[in-house]
Amino acid sequence: MAKESMKARERKRERMVVQYAKKREALTKVIKSSDDSEEVLAAKWDAMMAIQKLPANSSKIRVHNRCGLTGRPRGYMRQFGVSRVTFREMALAGKIPGVKKASW
Repeated sequence: MAKESMKARERKRERMVVQYAKKREALTKVIKSSDDSEEVLAAKWDAMMAIQKLPANSSKIRVHNRCGLTGRPRGYMRQFGVSRVTFREMALAGKIPGVKKASW
């Protein structure tokens, strides 16, 4: 089990990503514009400085997938939203429909 503080930190990051998504997207659009006139270059520079001033945890890259039940950060299975350990326990207990242990 992950510490509650780690789970809470991850939830906080997820909220911040949603909160700053529109602002970050607009600034990124300005930075990636192809026009290279002098006014646009100044706007690009201002946009870069504005993005740097946003909280670091508002970047979607900072969000880490964690198991929905245990909070384990490694071995995350996207399709089920749990870690490999939890997935195996649930599959053996028959709690995941259509999944059974392979044998040949």
